[in-house]
Amino acid sequence: MLDALYAPVIDEMDRVESLLKSQLRSEHAAIDEMLQHGSMLGGKRLRPALLLLSARLFAAPNDRHITLAAVMEMIHTATLIHDDILDEADKRRHIATCNAIWDNEASVLLGDYLFTHAFYLASTTESTLACRIIGEATNVVCAGELRQVRSRGNFELSEEAYFDIINAKTAKLCECSCRLGAHYADAADEDVMRLGEYGKHLGIAFQITDDLLDVLGDSRTTGKSLGTDLEKQKLTLPLIRTLQLASDGERDEIINLLTASGHRELPESGSLRERLLPYLERFEAIDYAREAARRHAELAQQQLADLPESEARDILAGLPAFVVSRNA
Repeated sequence: MLDALYAPVIDEMDRVESLLKSQLRSEHAAIDEMLQHGSMLGGKRLRPALLLLSARLFAAPNDRHITLAAVMEMIHTATLIHDDILDEADKRRHIATCNAIWDNEASVLLGDYLFTHAFYLASTTESTLACRIIGEATNVVCAGELRQVRSRGNFELSEEAYFDIINAKTAKLCECSCRLGAHYADAADEDVMRLGEYGKHLGIAFQITDDLLDVLGDSRTTGKSLGTDLEKQKLTLPLIRTLQLASDGERDEIINLLTASGHRELPESGSLRERLLPYLERFEAIDYAREAARRHAELAQQQLADLPESEARDILAGLPAFVVSRNA
């Protein structure tokens, strides 16, 4: 599926992969082992593909695009490694997380290594603008992660605050990738901004779908630990909607389940996901979140309407549907 979606830039994606393999190596065996393992966690390579496809709309991707695509994947992988530590996750992409194999201390440092190496690699393009755009985006991502951590257990979290957080922690890197691809293909400023908006809405749709998978997904299919958002009392859209519509008594029941899970004192049998699902279904919160994901997918597609027809544009127009319908 992804090979078909990335068809217009498949040769460039191979070059990005080769660059990542050459960059994520160390002469020290212990570090090299961690780098090799960490490089397998990224999975879909969505951000490099977005950067290259955005470039392909206007011109053939150049060497700078290849480098910056690898940079975006390194940054994304660093955020995944840190996320797995925060969530105490033990599996991603059907393989053990770094923190499950080694420990939190080593995994934090591995993420830091990837962040710093990504900025070094970006600097080799000799473009201060690229470094500024990437630096600003990465800062926004970290601020979004901090907001989410500080919002754990905040059962009054609003939808507006939720969307602000996912726009920062997930959508910003997609937006950044699309902007970089268009800019370094000499696209007009308005087209660069339009591609940025496309990436933002695609990223929001992606994160809402991820949050739904955390509630509904099968770990054998997704290949990662599920239910961690609930266990960490991180409110996502389905749960926010349910708490908005629930009666006072039902809110108390839901909050009691969440707080009991946080103290490993969940009563009776059944996982936290299983026990919360009837509430989410009663208030149609799953359908509500799916509709929100579809709405942002449509907003992403709308950004492409005035761009010239091309295979790359067709692929970008189809990506939002793939994002919201995926099961992994």
